Amino acid sequence: MIEIKELNKSYAIGKNSLHVLKGINLKINEGELVAIMGSSGSGKSTLLNIIGMLDNYDSGSYHLDNVIIKDLNETKSAKYRNQFLGFVFQSFNLINYKTALENIALPLYYQGVSRKERQSIALEYLNKVGLTEWATHLPSELSGGQKQRIAIARALASQPKVLLADEPTGALDSQTSDEVMSLIKKINKEGKTILVVTHEHEIANMCNRIITLKDGVIMTDVKIK
Repeated sequence: MIEIKELNKSYAIGKNSLHVLKGINLKINEGELVAIMGSSGSGKSTLLNIIGMLDNYDSGSYHLDNVIIKDLNETKSAKYRNQFLGFVFQSFNLINYKTALENIALPLYYQGVSRKERQSIALEYLNKVGLTEWATHLPSELSGGQKQRIAIARALASQPKVLLADEPTGALDSQTSDEVMSLIKKINKEGKTILVVTHEHEIANMCNRIITLKDGVIMTDVKIK
């Protein structure tokens, strides 16, 4: 599903250059649930941004579902992101003046799906995350765990090939984190490929594989039994 070979990324800082990713080689198969770990400055956020087509790389190659992702303009990046990827963020990124149902339906609007079909699909995914009765509630009326469930439903509604979760439990307490990760594991068991960026070992250990970055290099790549 994801294949990265000899990937390098540097940023210019004044007259100097900071080499953030140093020859990354990574293959993630369809249906895997993978945690990416690393301290601040390890390169994990840069790697996620490249996988998410939010940033370009300097050299090497990145294939997503056998499509080469390289030097895309914003129009093509947006098209591929809509086609391939779903995003879940630590801060939920819900629109405050839209209901739970409207938030879930939003990506489908940008894909040109009709209003009636958007409503139907959004209800289906609202039910999938166990929040059907909260359809008409605004984000301000939801708990942190409920907001993240809505964010996950929104990410899934457009049926992406890969779900990218950036610190999905970072703003949640331990019990709610376990509930959200149980939902992510359930979605993974249904066949979805999921990448979870986290700094929490407890969360990483709930995944099937843990990749650890340090100073722009993959230090360990361990499968969890």
